[in-house]
Amino acid sequence: MSERESPRDVVRAACAEYGEDAVIDWCVAFLSGEIPGEAAYGAELPKLVAITGSDNPGGWQAPVDPVNYYWIRVWAARVFLYVWRDDVVDTLLIAAGDPAWRVREHVARIAAQRELGQLVDALLPMLEHELPRVRAAAVRAVGVAGEYEHAEAIRPLADDPDQTVRAAVERALEKLESRLDRPIR
Repeated sequence: MSERESPRDVVRAACAEYGEDAVIDWCVAFLSGEIPGEAAYGAELPKLVAITGSDNPGGWQAPVDPVNYYWIRVWAARVFLYVWRDDVVDTLLIAAGDPAWRVREHVARIAAQRELGQLVDALLPMLEHELPRVRAAAVRAVGVAGEYEHAEAIRPLADDPDQTVRAAVERALEKLESRLDRPIR
């Protein structure tokens, strides 16, 4: 695969070659830890190569430092922006508590894109994350997939020090109000 291929194109190519269900199963296994980092860069490397489009995912020298294994979960989560199966939600509920913020941020992005209301409660702790991009991702997910009671959780972020988060709160409250057809603000 060319380095210039978009993640979407890489995922499409992997699905065309191996089938959507196989790719989804691999990503669930990577994200859940069923396939651990050592195996991902060992016997299971062809699967990781297929979902990243790179013969050397991450560009690290072998052996890969275990501190970088979280990237495997990030790459696996990213796949769910492009292919989907409903049973993935259970894995995402667990991944919403992943120690790596990039994984949690991707879970929020997926929840927003796919309107996965069942993930919103698991994303609420992200509203207090130190990084604005993580807070903003959680706010967006609440706006798209949350319920009336979730508005209370994002309102305090209307005064967030970061403009991106404040703007996300305004849009999220508008979306909640429109989608739920009731006053929120």
